[in-house]
Amino acid sequence: MNSRRPAQRAKHAGFTLVELLVVIAIIGVLVSLLLPAIQSSREASRRSACANNLRQIALAAQNYVTAQTSFPAGSVSRESPDSPFSPWTFYRWSALATLTPYLEGAAVYDTLDLEKPLYSGSSFDVTPENREGVAAVIDVFLCPSDAAARVTERFGPTNYAVNAGSGGDGSPIDTDGVFFVNSQTRPADIEDGLSNTVLASESILGAPGDAPHDVRVEYKFVQASPLTEARCEASASWNVTDPRGFAWANGEFRCALYNHYETPNSGTADCMGVAFGGGLERLFTPYGWRAARSNHPGGVNAALADGAVRYTSDSIDREVWRGLSTVAGGELPADL
Repeated sequence: MNSRRPAQRAKHAGFTLVELLVVIAIIGVLVSLLLPAIQSSREASRRSACANNLRQIALAAQNYVTAQTSFPAGSVSRESPDSPFSPWTFYRWSALATLTPYLEGAAVYDTLDLEKPLYSGSSFDVTPENREGVAAVIDVFLCPSDAAARVTERFGPTNYAVNAGSGGDGSPIDTDGVFFVNSQTRPADIEDGLSNTVLASESILGAPGDAPHDVRVEYKFVQASPLTEARCEASASWNVTDPRGFAWANGEFRCALYNHYETPNSGTADCMGVAFGGGLERLFTPYGWRAARSNHPGGVNAALADGAVRYTSDSIDREVWRGLSTVAGGELPADL
């Protein structure tokens, strides 16, 4: 006698609402754990690329020394044969501009005429021969951790600046660093040792805004020189034009020159001033205290005079940081 078992109802394959919510919650936790790791990995790659840019600049400086026996001037100041009554500081060409023929992919040198001043006229117009060249955006001058974009229409920007020393009173003339106005520092002049002296470091591109002001991307301005801490602290003037790093071609503290008066990523605002006297040789000379700054966590990249690149912590002792900026401060390697 055949018997049949009642047919079993097929089970429904799928998730309940509770199970679905649990899966979504687990995925959310995993994503929240992975994102910081991914972002950290990307920043590590960007920081490495930034260090490589500085390494290329340092190598270009070494090649310049081989050809010319000294490092280039931090900024050029001299009488213009075409305009003998113009301030000498209108030349203002930076070390980065001078190094362009020694940099890979920087064919812009052929579009520059460094025998002409960078600026002409009281309105600080760029000389016609140089307008195309100075507007070029050069990849090796831009840190990938920053915006990598122009901050003013007339110029190509820079995240990198050469070292003018410990800061003093903010003067760019005859400083204790490798680079200053009309400097011709030879490797033999760096008595503290090439591996103990900073050649160049980095800075964040400017982005002027309304109060409260961000000292990372803005600077204070005083209508005077030399600089004093009291003058800078009392100033209520912040930059609204020509943001920091606006021109790689410009050898002043807002652009391709910096110093070690403050430690990296200092919470104190950078401060700029200007000379209104001293005759044509000194008129409009830009003064400044400008710190090394970056978007990297906890520090900045710095290229040494021997070509090596070191990552320097924001917490470095102020006197040690200043010691690294001088060419003949007499600091022992153990102190650095």
